[in-house]
Amino acid sequence: MATLLHYPLCAFSRSIRLALAECGVEAELTEEKPWEWRQGLLEVNPAGTLPVLITDDHGPIAGPYAISEYLSDTMDEREARGFQPFPGDAAARAEVRRLVDWFHRKFYAEVTDYLVEEKVFRRFGPQSASPNMEAMRAGHDNLRYHLTYVGHLAETRSWLAGDAMSFADLAAAAHLSALDYLGEVPWEEFEPAKNWYALLKSRPSFRPLLQDRVAGFTPSGTYADLDF
Repeated sequence: MATLLHYPLCAFSRSIRLALAECGVEAELTEEKPWEWRQGLLEVNPAGTLPVLITDDHGPIAGPYAISEYLSDTMDEREARGFQPFPGDAAARAEVRRLVDWFHRKFYAEVTDYLVEEKVFRRFGPQSASPNMEAMRAGHDNLRYHLTYVGHLAETRSWLAGDAMSFADLAAAAHLSALDYLGEVPWEEFEPAKNWYALLKSRPSFRPLLQDRVAGFTPSGTYADLDF
């Protein structure tokens, strides 16, 4: 069985946990605190970042991009559950990749980095400190812009990237679920985005994430509520 090095509130890790579940790939979860820069983590990923999937056949595969592509490339080698991380023709797959990059790079830089990392990682890191409130305010402002965009995509397409659910949906849901754990998402103001997220949240792949608990942080009242 493969092993996934992850952290519960790491959005990149969450996207791969969802992808593994949707693809029907079992993996043992090993929690890793990214701010500790543990030697064992650096040995399998010199960048010291999460997630890392340690496979039985191909060794460690580091990062959400590489792991998602690996899951897609090895689809023929195993029995999938009908989910394809990058479905459709070349143009459709390009759109999935564009949106994955949007959420894992742009959304992370403009929202997740400001809210999750300031609120959680900064507290437990080697130079523990209170959150930077200016950064938190910027994250909240940027989140509204991104929720509007998610809502636009959800209203004009069946799923964010097109007709089929893809890794783009999982990447977006991963970031929003980490924020939702901390009570940072104003769902009531963004109904289209909320309706799309509710569909993802009700899938079996999401259940393990909804059971996550992080020491020092109580999940928001809406976090595990499917009828939020």
